[in-house]
Amino acid sequence: MSANQNLYRITAQTLAHYNQRADDFREGTRNHDVSQNVDALLRHITSEPPFTILDFGCGPGRDLKTFAELGHLAIGLDGSERFAQMARTDSGCEVWQQDFLKLDLPNEHFDGLFANASLFHVPRQSLRRVLRQLHATLKAGGVLFSSNPHGDNMEGWNGGRYGAYHDLDMWRYRMTQAGFVELEHYYRPPGLPREQQPWLASVWRKAVA
Repeated sequence: MSANQNLYRITAQTLAHYNQRADDFREGTRNHDVSQNVDALLRHITSEPPFTILDFGCGPGRDLKTFAELGHLAIGLDGSERFAQMARTDSGCEVWQQDFLKLDLPNEHFDGLFANASLFHVPRQSLRRVLRQLHATLKAGGVLFSSNPHGDNMEGWNGGRYGAYHDLDMWRYRMTQAGFVELEHYYRPPGLPREQQPWLASVWRKAVA
């Protein structure tokens, strides 16, 4: 199997997993409190509100709806057809159905990118290209938030989904390589010992040339 064929299989199987479980996923995550993450993105954006925000991997639209209710111009993006339909219906926002490995994004369009529990699905061999595309779609000085389950820089299948699990040093390397400057990072959920905090959240600014 060629590298491209393998990437296609990874994407197809991961999206099939989410499409088949879309209703259960929406119910299971509906009440997750990610206000800490929303606040982390918004407080670092320096342009005048309302902000133009891309919810990258918006899923059923929970956070997309939050950004819209706060008065921002929020656009969702997800590879799952079911999630894209749900997000449009639940949020009333524009939602683009795009495979993460086949992105078609406008240049210098967004003040902020919210990638909550999404970028870890990008295989390591494609991550630099995807991050550069996200860098390009941000306005100068724009901000990217990401939250991913961290690990020991391994990748593979986990319950029907493909994931890449980076530690902080590797994630910093990947983001810096793509042209981002770190603003802050923290582990989630808050208030627990590190071994009970599976999520690494980080905030980055597109460097101004």
